[in-house]
Amino acid sequence: MLKQRILTALVLAPIMIGGIFYLPLGQFKLFIAAIVTLGAWEWANLSGIKMQVGRVAYAGIIAALIWLVEFEGFVQEVDLLYLAFAWWITAFILVAVHPKLKSLWGSAPVRLLMGLAILLPMWVGFVQIKSYPFNDYLIMYVMFVVWGADVGAYFSGRTFGKHKLASTVSPGKTWEGVYGGLVVTFLMALGGGYLLENEAGLSLDLAQWVLLVAVTLAITCVSVVGDLIESMVKRHRGIKDSSHLLPGHGGVMDRIDSMTAALPMFALALSVFGWNLVV
Repeated sequence: MLKQRILTALVLAPIMIGGIFYLPLGQFKLFIAAIVTLGAWEWANLSGIKMQVGRVAYAGIIAALIWLVEFEGFVQEVDLLYLAFAWWITAFILVAVHPKLKSLWGSAPVRLLMGLAILLPMWVGFVQIKSYPFNDYLIMYVMFVVWGADVGAYFSGRTFGKHKLASTVSPGKTWEGVYGGLVVTFLMALGGGYLLENEAGLSLDLAQWVLLVAVTLAITCVSVVGDLIESMVKRHRGIKDSSHLLPGHGGVMDRIDSMTAALPMFALALSVFGWNLVV
């Protein structure tokens, strides 16, 4: 299993990094849309759609909605980011009180709608951030924050973990793990600000430093909710992995669950606070 995980990671990492840094915006949109569509195919399974034709149809609907947003102005992209904000607050409540509100989201149609609020804003988040100066580095920053939170949570949880975070959703996660992840991403925020000042030649005042740290810690917290909401749905569905597309890693959703929350929220922060977040 470990060998499979390493080999898969060695293949996936260059593809993802290459897509972020070397694809022009138009091709980048298609690249992320392909990832989201694969995630949609898996989410249909998580929603209880057992027939392959139904899963493919749902993935097609997600792809069609992306096309409508991009080319027909079906809905403003920023509105989808606000939808994501409302959804992740709702998701936090669902996880926090689980299993009390299971009757509200346990049906397949509701879970399919949840998928719309999870997947479409992630595509928008990637595209929005790609439109900013230093866009490639901003995207990588969010990804490193999510990965850093995972690593910090893993080691802190294994070493100090005593108090369960959400025992009915993901029994292995602890509050100590969350705190460890926050410490790591706090240090990453300081490091990111240092690089902006010393490598990019930008100047951050105190308010911008505080904002950078606050937004980083906020997306760390919401990334945890992204992880937990998928765990909650998988537990309800009675499966361990969203699919077996990625040997040793499970499925696409298993790799991007935290990112589905972090990316749109970081993009919304940039939209609300302006580029002053980093200049």
